[in-house]
Amino acid sequence: MITLNRMKRNLTGFLLLLTMSFSFISCGEDYLDELPTDAVNADDAVSTTSNLLTIVNGMHRMLYSRDGGQGYGGLGTWHVYNEALADDMVLNGNSGYWFGAARWIDHRTDISGYVAHHWRFFYKLINHANRIIEGAEVAEGIEDERNLVLGQAYAYRALAHFNLVQMFGKRYNAGGLNSQPGIPLMLEVTQEGKARSSVEDVYAQINADLDQAISLLTEKRTNKSHFNKAVVQGLKARVALVQGNYTVAADMAAKARAGFPLMDQETYASGFNDYNVGEWMWGAHLNAEQQDTYLNWMAWMSRNFSSTNIRTSPKSINSKLYDLIPETDIRKTLFSPDGEHPDVTLLSTHQKFPYTSQKFLAYNTGDSRGDVVFMRAAEMYLIEAEAKGRLDDFAGAQEVLTELALARDDNYVPSGNTGQALIDEILLQRRWELWGEGFRFVDLKRLNADLDRNGTNHNESTILTMFVEAGGDEWQFIIPIDELNANELMEQNP
Repeated sequence: MITLNRMKRNLTGFLLLLTMSFSFISCGEDYLDELPTDAVNADDAVSTTSNLLTIVNGMHRMLYSRDGGQGYGGLGTWHVYNEALADDMVLNGNSGYWFGAARWIDHRTDISGYVAHHWRFFYKLINHANRIIEGAEVAEGIEDERNLVLGQAYAYRALAHFNLVQMFGKRYNAGGLNSQPGIPLMLEVTQEGKARSSVEDVYAQINADLDQAISLLTEKRTNKSHFNKAVVQGLKARVALVQGNYTVAADMAAKARAGFPLMDQETYASGFNDYNVGEWMWGAHLNAEQQDTYLNWMAWMSRNFSSTNIRTSPKSINSKLYDLIPETDIRKTLFSPDGEHPDVTLLSTHQKFPYTSQKFLAYNTGDSRGDVVFMRAAEMYLIEAEAKGRLDDFAGAQEVLTELALARDDNYVPSGNTGQALIDEILLQRRWELWGEGFRFVDLKRLNADLDRNGTNHNESTILTMFVEAGGDEWQFIIPIDELNANELMEQNP
């Protein structure tokens, strides 16, 4: 791979490190605050299952830790990037890190730092997962602990390959051969570069890893930063939806959301910053010692924190999408049509734009902390409803959709829709529900839908790109130049 080849060639900058790059922070007894991997030498790291847990903990911390520059912040960076590429989130002003993405220039540039970050970040996760998988069989320790670390590793390897193939591969064509180039499958710790596997083969491995993780994990976990069986079932539902395996998607989504009650409307409007909320299935908790003030999720996506990004370029909802939300729906209250936000404390330096979001709120204007959501039960309801609708189980789809919709809008009345009209209704609910959480670009890609920002509050003079037809080469990320230079087997995207 790119960085492992570079170790061999003594190149710099893009290393898929064998050890974590986190400094040691002692924060009491919390499971996530054990020694990160860089405090354990390479041999000792895999000698016991307890030491393997330190690698797992470092992987969890990678999801919200700095990996280079100001905008390179683990999984959250990918989620913001997904929204910037799409149509439902509007970037205001001229500052911020994602205008290159919004203009559809950045992800098509082989020297892009963001593209390099995504590639490096996910392959780094894969490399750590492979170290755990290779080391677990011979590591000393109890069986339950071995199953725990292996289950986490297989889940991470699947998650990383899944996100990478959605970026760098062509869309999965349900019912097709899917022999188009995907990404290199990395299933061992090696210094040898790999050629790109087909999209079909990548998805086969993703599913195999998820099945393995499900077999190893239980519902028990220390906190919501960790995978458990339900979260991996949720990942399996996401993958099945992309592949058009709707029976699997519906089944996995229903199993995954069991035990995670939908939040009430007061909680829904409280700022999306507490991973203890019952609906949150998986997320990251930021404590004062571990947070990175200007790299935190809320320093990018909140309305109230006092960063240049938030003050001068807050995020808005697509005005057309906003207009479609019923007045009685709690989700409409998360956006301010005049940008004033009377219930949110803003400084005089916070610039005002129409339709700005207050879905995500930092602890206060001077503290950018706030937990980061990676999976919620509502997503599982939407996957289950869509999958059942596509299987022509219209009654079942409407039942699931109604339960979610009533939780958000007391006045919701089931439409009685069937066929494509029902699918369209579910997809619209998905846009309202998951706004800003990192799904829109990959949804457009899986649906083979055009990007269309025309007639909205997107500012063409700053965004430049207002329409992209579905299915073209532009929907694939360009492979980073450093990977091409380091790996002679790598094939660039058109």
